[in-house]
This record gives sequence, structure tokens and C-alpha cells, in this order.
Amino acid sequence: MLPPPAPPAQPWPMAGKEKPSAPMFGSEPERPPAYDPEPPRRRRLLPGLVTLVVLLGVLAYVVPAVLMSGSVLRGTHVAGVDIGGLTVTQAADKLRTELGAQLSAPVVVQIGDRKETLQPQEAGLELDVVGTIGQAPSGFPTPAEVWRGLTGTTELQPEISVDASQLTRLVEGLAETVDQPAAEGRVFFAGLQPRSRRPADGVVLDRDDAVRKIGDAFMSGGGTLRLALRPATPVTTPEAVADALEKARQAVAAPITLALGVKRVQLPQTVIAANLTYVSDGEGGLAPRFDAEAALAGMESSLVDAAQLPRDATYEIVAGKPVLVPARTGRGVDDRQLARAAEEIFAEGGDRTIPVRLEAIAPAVQTSQIDGLGINELVSSFTTTFACCQERVKNIQRMAQELDGHVVKPGETFSLNDLAGEPTVGDGYVEAGQIVDGRMVTMVGGGVAQVATTMYNAAFFGGFEDVEHRPVQYSTTGYPAGRDADLVYPDVDLKWRNDSDNGVLIKTAYTDTSVTVTLWGTKRYEKIEAVESEPRDFTPFRRETSTSPECVPTTGQQGFTIDVTRVFHEDGKVAKKDPKLTTEYRPQPQLTCT
Repeated sequence: MLPPPAPPAQPWPMAGKEKPSAPMFGSEPERPPAYDPEPPRRRRLLPGLVTLVVLLGVLAYVVPAVLMSGSVLRGTHVAGVDIGGLTVTQAADKLRTELGAQLSAPVVVQIGDRKETLQPQEAGLELDVVGTIGQAPSGFPTPAEVWRGLTGTTELQPEISVDASQLTRLVEGLAETVDQPAAEGRVFFAGLQPRSRRPADGVVLDRDDAVRKIGDAFMSGGGTLRLALRPATPVTTPEAVADALEKARQAVAAPITLALGVKRVQLPQTVIAANLTYVSDGEGGLAPRFDAEAALAGMESSLVDAAQLPRDATYEIVAGKPVLVPARTGRGVDDRQLARAAEEIFAEGGDRTIPVRLEAIAPAVQTSQIDGLGINELVSSFTTTFACCQERVKNIQRMAQELDGHVVKPGETFSLNDLAGEPTVGDGYVEAGQIVDGRMVTMVGGGVAQVATTMYNAAFFGGFEDVEHRPVQYSTTGYPAGRDADLVYPDVDLKWRNDSDNGVLIKTAYTDTSVTVTLWGTKRYEKIEAVESEPRDFTPFRRETSTSPECVPTTGQQGFTIDVTRVFHEDGKVAKKDPKLTTEYRPQPQLTCT
């Protein structure tokens, strides 16, 4: 027998290594792994360096950002004022103190030869502190803001709030002092004679340009600027005025007849002329405007029964006591329909009979308006006298009629011109002499200063507040020296204020030689007296002659000065005194007409 074969040789095993498996037939033998040397030292240090740089960069941003947070970014300036690093409150205070003073500079405007100094408050300009600071970076800054805060500056413009409506009102006020508006053509009457005013160019302030320039000037820190005027051209033409003048002559050629059923009433030419004008129609021509309501005054009762007419609430004096007369709704002529019909006749001609119609008319003064005002006793009364039988007497009596029954409410200011209006022939006034600017002239309503003086004294002794009055220029017989009042519509007025807690009823009475004004209400003082000084500083009058056909002769009257003090008494002693009122009367020349 042969011996068994020897086993295959086994390679010597290496520690930690597995015995490689024999390669399969046909495959390449496995290569040994490549050698992996240890990384160099610089590759191990690079991540650490990057981390350190990032950490330093973060610290470079975070540290100043934390220090800057909660305040206005450093380097922030508003019109040269440094507010960087301040809290919002501190920045606001600094801007108000330093920048507010810069922006309060006035602006001087020149319009033609006229100069006006304007203050920012007048124009409605104000520094908007909140809006200004709102532009500045604050809170926690971004990296870019930190860099800018450390290396540069941030320039901001101040926010200015402008009250546009107030600035516009300021410009309108300036315009009132310089505007010379274009004069539109107009036709009016002097008595029965038509008169005309030709259209004329004017100049007015360019308002839009002024608003812009003034606003810019204040924003720029004040200074002086010139405002522009622009031409104003009338709409009406001279040809339109000439045409209206001819139509006006035809308008007063005959009366107008008003017809209501079988009743007929004529509007006389004088009434037509007193209430008719021709004014611009906005399209180049002139159109008639007729005040039918005023024309009907005093004539309506001829068409409408008195029991049908409306009645204003008023007071009547019965047995020495005021008694309330309640208001009543009534019926009257439709004055708007009458005005339209009359204006058609005055524009185009035609039949001068106008059928009128009635309408319901509410009273102008309701009972509730004057009831419960404490009108229960006599407060004061005053009478002045004048010579009989002059033309001025008619005017005195007519104005007294218009005042009778009027009630002045508590706190209300009474104006004689506002209540009576312009004296016209249509209202029953006539031409009479009156002194105007030192000369006796003839005018419609002349002599009504007599009523103003009487009313002034009634208010004086009633204890009411004097708001406006102008003494007459010359001392006049029948007027108390130092306590007279002139009246020329519309420039010279008499005003007093009812400064009591109760209403005041005005009642008037007149004769051919006197007029009386009585005030009813509730008395506040035991007695009111006028303490007068002796007249002094007398000045002689001069003598003059005139050949003018309009000359009105006057007697000479010397001038002098007098003081009057109103003294209030209560409980038998002086309660108070008004400031002394000094009146200087001019010498009235003796004028002889030759």
C-alpha cells in the first residue's frame, strides 16, 4: 500500500490579518491597499483659524451693535444738529431746542411797495420732531449701520408739518390788503336817474404762487421774497353797460302794477329805482336784479288783509309793563315770483302789469325766540329834541319805526347799521342835510345821527357795554356834550353789547320835535350817572363863503374838549366806573352861500 498524500502547505498567518482567500480562477489577484500617510500640520490648523476669524468678526459687530442699540445711530445729523448716540427722547429735546430756533426765522414778503413780516406760527409751520427722528436708524443696528456709525455720518432733512388751510388763510389776508379786483360794469339809480360804472381792469395777488413761495421760504430758514401780482380783467364790456343804461331808463319810465284778483297796487317809479340795479351776469352782459321783498314793504297790506299777514313775536307795553305778543304764520305775496317777473320786464320790456300770488309765510321772529328772556321792567330811556318841520325829521321817524320792537338777546351785540340797513328812497327815507367829513352835504337818510345819539344814551344809562361809537365832529344843539354818536352807512356805526343775563326790548316813540328810545329788560344797577368835566380848550370858528350850487349854509360853532365818566351805583354807593371818555369837538365854520 502507498502512503497518503501530504496536505497542502499553509502560509504562516500574520497577526491581526485574516488569511486571504485564494483567488478564483481567471481573476486578477487583489492588490494590497495604498499607503495613507498622516495629514500635514497646516491642514489640522486651518479649521481653527477660520473659527477664530468668524468669532472675532461676530464680536466686532455684536459689541458695538449692543452699545449702539436703543439709541439713534451714531453720526446722525439733522440740518447740522448731531443727535447720534442719543435716546429718542434726548434727540427730540435737542431738536426742539436747537433746530426749532433755526426754523422760527420770519419771512418778509414784499408786494409792490408794501412789506409784511410773517411768523411761522401764522403760516401754520411746525417742526415735526417725531417724523424727523423716525427717519434716523434706531433699535438694534445692522452690520452696515454699525459700520456707518463707526466710520461715517448720516445726514437727514428735518420734517416740517404745514397746515395748508392756515397758510392759505394767511395768503388770503395778505391779498385783502393789496387786491384791486377788476370792477365789473354796473348800472344803478340816483333818484330816478340811472348812473353807470364802467368796467375797469385790476390787479390781484397770485395766491397759488404766494402759497408755494412762502412755504418754501420758511422751509429754507426765512428771508425776504417778492410776491407777484397778476392782472384781473372784468367780464362785462362797455357795450353791455351802455345797453343796460338804456334799459334802466325804460325800467323807470312808468310804474309797475301788481294784480291780485280784483285788487290793484302800483309800484311807483321811485320804489322801482330804489330796488333795481343791473349787475354782471357772468357772461359779459348786465342783468337786472330787483329786491321785490323790500319793494313790497309798506305796500303788501294793500293787497293782503292785515289779518292774513304774518306777525313777528314782539312785546307791547300795557299799563307800563311789557306783554308778549306771540308770533303768527300768515300769507303774503310771493316775492321771488314777483322778482322774476319784474326782472323779465326790466330786461326785455313788455306788459307792466304783473299778476302776483300768495304763499304761506312764517314769521321772522318766533315766540320761542324771545319768550322767557326776563323782559319785565323799564331799564332806561332817553329823549333828544330837534327843530320841527325839516326833511331830516322824516328820516329820524323812519329809523325809529325800524327799531321799534327789536329784541337784543343776552350776549348779543346790537348794530344800528345792521338792523336799519342802508337808507334808501324805497325804504321811506328822503334827502336831507348831514355833516360828512366836515362839510354839510345832502344825502338820503341825512339826520339819522339823531337816532344814533338817542340810542347811545339809552344804552349808556342802561349800563350796557359800549362796543363801537364815534362822536359827531361838531357839538350840536340837542345832543348831550360828550355823549353823542354819529351814523353814516356803512362806515360809521353804533354798536353796544347786551352784557346782561336777560333780553333787552327796544321801544321807540317820536313827535315832530323829539325822538325817544326806551330799553326794557331787568335792571342791574340802582343808578347810573354821567359825570362831566367843564368844557376846555376852546377853539374859535372861521367864516367862509361858497358859490357851489350844492352849498348848505351853517352857523359857526366853536370847538372844545370835554370828559365824561360813567359811574355805576349799587346799594347807595359807587359800584364801579368806566374809563374816562374824552371828546374833542372841532370848530364848525360859519358857511355863507352866495
